[in-house]
Amino acid sequence: MSQFDSYYNKSGGGGGGGYLPNSPFNTASPGGAQKSEHSGALLPMTIAQLNKATQAHSDSVFMLDEREIRQVTIVGVVSSIQQQATNSVYAIDDGTGRIEARQWVNSVSEAVQSDIKENIYVRVTGPLQAFHGKRYINARHIRPVAEPHEVYFHILEAVAVTLSLERGVPFAPGSLAARSKDVVMTDASAYNAGDSSRISSDQYSHLPALQQSIVRFLKENCKTDEGIHVSAIARAVGNGSDAIKISDALDTLMDNGLVYTTLDESHFILA
Repeated sequence: MSQFDSYYNKSGGGGGGGYLPNSPFNTASPGGAQKSEHSGALLPMTIAQLNKATQAHSDSVFMLDEREIRQVTIVGVVSSIQQQATNSVYAIDDGTGRIEARQWVNSVSEAVQSDIKENIYVRVTGPLQAFHGKRYINARHIRPVAEPHEVYFHILEAVAVTLSLERGVPFAPGSLAARSKDVVMTDASAYNAGDSSRISSDQYSHLPALQQSIVRFLKENCKTDEGIHVSAIARAVGNGSDAIKISDALDTLMDNGLVYTTLDESHFILA
C-alpha cells in the first residue's frame, strides 16, 4: 500500500480524487471523451486550473478543456480568514494562484473552524461556484493538512489526473491490453463497460462494514443529482448502529472523497 493512501483514506486502501488507476471512480478514457463523462467525480486540481475554467453564463457549469468542473479538492496555504455571521471566508494560495473558500456556519463547521488558522496548509473540498463574477469554492469540507508530503502528493495527483483525462489512463505493464493497439482498444472497452461494477465493488472492500453499507446503498439507490437524505441512509444501514456512528462514517467518507453533500448538509450522493 502506498504511503500516500492515508491522505484520502484514513482507514487505508486505494486513494485518489476519483481518477487514479486504483480509484473506485476511474472510468477515464482517452482524450476526446464526452465533456460530461467525469462530471460527478471529485477532481484534484490546482488553483491556476480553477481560475482558468470558464462559464458560458452565470448559471452554467464551469468548464476546463471541454470538461465539466463540479466537485474539486485543492491544497494550499490559508493566507487570510474572515469570520462573518453566516460564513467563514478563507483565502487559499497554493503557489499557482489564489481563491476563496467559503464555509457556511453550523455546529459542525464551528468545530472545524477552531483548527483552521492563517499560514497553515489545508485541504478544501467542494463545488466551484461564482457570485457576482467572483469565483470561490463552496467548502463542504476543510481540514488542516496532516503532513508535508500531502502537499506534494496533491500536486502530483492533479498532474496525473489532468494527463489521464487528456490522454487516457495508461495500461499496466505486461497486461493483455498492452500487447497491441487493437487489443488495447478492445480490452479497454470491455473493462469499462462489462466489469466496471465488479471492479468498483472490489474497491470498497477495504472500507469498514458500516462505510461499505453506506456506499453500496448510495450506489444502488441514488438515481438523481439531489442525493439521498441521511434519514433514509440511517434506516437502510442502521442495523443497530446509532446516529453518531452513522454520522461519523459519513464524515469519513466525505473526507476521503467518496461521497459529498448536495442540496444541503443532510443529502448525500456517491462521488
